[in-house]
Amino acid sequence: MTAQLRPGSVFAGYVIERVLGRGGMGTVYAARHPRLPRLDAIKVLSEAHSGAPEFRARFIREAELAARIDHPNVVAVHDRGLVDGALWIAMQYIAGTDAAAVLRAGVPRPEHALHIVTGAAAGLDAAHRAGLLHRDVKPANLMLETRPGEPDRVLVADFGIAKSGTDSTALTETGAFLATLAYAAPELIRLDAVDHRADLYSLGCTLFELLTGRKPFPRDTVAAVINAHLSEPPPRPTQVNPQLPPAIDAVIARAMAKNPDDRYSSCGALAAAAAAAFGAPVAPTTRVAGPGTSRGQVGHPGTAAWADPTPVGLASAPEPRRVETAPVSRRWLLVAGSAAALTIALVAVGVVALNRDQPPSAAPASSVAPTTTAESAWGAHEYIIRTFPELLPRTPFASGFQGIRCAAVDKEHRPVALNQHDSVGRLSCNGDRNPVERMTVYCNGDRTASSARPFLEATAVREESWERTSGRGKLIVQDMPGLRAGTTSGALVVQFDDTARNFCLVSIVGATNGAELYDRWWPTAPF
Repeated sequence: MTAQLRPGSVFAGYVIERVLGRGGMGTVYAARHPRLPRLDAIKVLSEAHSGAPEFRARFIREAELAARIDHPNVVAVHDRGLVDGALWIAMQYIAGTDAAAVLRAGVPRPEHALHIVTGAAAGLDAAHRAGLLHRDVKPANLMLETRPGEPDRVLVADFGIAKSGTDSTALTETGAFLATLAYAAPELIRLDAVDHRADLYSLGCTLFELLTGRKPFPRDTVAAVINAHLSEPPPRPTQVNPQLPPAIDAVIARAMAKNPDDRYSSCGALAAAAAAAFGAPVAPTTRVAGPGTSRGQVGHPGTAAWADPTPVGLASAPEPRRVETAPVSRRWLLVAGSAAALTIALVAVGVVALNRDQPPSAAPASSVAPTTTAESAWGAHEYIIRTFPELLPRTPFASGFQGIRCAAVDKEHRPVALNQHDSVGRLSCNGDRNPVERMTVYCNGDRTASSARPFLEATAVREESWERTSGRGKLIVQDMPGLRAGTTSGALVVQFDDTARNFCLVSIVGATNGAELYDRWWPTAPF
């Protein structure tokens, strides 16, 4: 069968009503069920694919694997068969639209974007628990079912290239991979073995597009897109839309980490982190074992907010009493580069992280950022702001010196609640790269003095003592590989010897070398 089915024609007992869409594997029709008073979506594989053993195997697998999933956020599979040499599958019909159509109409409100990603995450996690991977998560495969008087229901559609999580052999075209390139995880591009975290990467790409209206790596050529997924750092949503809260940058960075081990443990954990970045509360949850990992996912698959548990081996690690610019775990690095650059960048990666304890938004529809007063905005971290009032932003959603935007993190640069009391408080900040790219402020909560050390494997430029009307201290200036592959940066570590600030250190990365960063930033730094 080669011709497109006409409205009114009968196929596999179904009466065809209209075409819903066409894709690389075939055509999807809305069709009346032969016995029940409902519409189904019938996907009919193209002649070329129906006759190819590899594609036939994939199509049969789609039905067999996807039919196992019974979840409100996954499009259900009803039946499959073979008619006149053409394979077909009958699926749940969704009256509504998809996230790609939402994007064509304009950038959705942040709360709408979060609603879409939260529903999709619940469906994907259900599939992952069943041992299935989607491998083509993108806006066009996130359906939005219209429900009068209620929010649209989000359903993940088209497990057309789904595969068992225990099957290391990808069902792909010869010399090609089938995931849509704009959203493809690096391991998919490399044709490595994949697990559920490839879907999580793609969901992170989708979230970026829903928040900004732009794909993560808009490039002119296929080769450039591939190279970006493989080697460029994750994009920062706030660079495209400065009205977004700075905490969302860290969420995207972790979701789109090159190494799957550095990503969230589940799609639900990603959705919870995104919601928290906008100030939504994270509800208490129950731990559930996650697929293919010793780290569990937390929460119920139907809930909007999941939390990511602490990695095994880090929960009981003692916190050093003296703050020093020593390297942290490679696991939390959010940039790519050479092995040397990876080690060095760990000391001052300084990514902005999310706030888990902010109240629900009372802001206008264009923003879901919470409003707070300056006196209480930073909670347990307020003492850091008061120590450097001219340097740091007065609230988590304001800007500091030269436009830096900051959030509270722990020693692994993971987000923490603002009211969380740690022996060392940390604010991690994004700069505008003119010249500061990253800044991290460390302060001992018990006010014990701290001393600075040089960054590992960086090249020393100079160390000097400094003195100003506000106090005195030591400054370390270094050259180091940049936070992006193939670049170089300068690094400064500032120590304070006056009693009002000697319990804090500040590290700064930016410009192209230490001398430039020193000349452009240090003379006017508000210390």
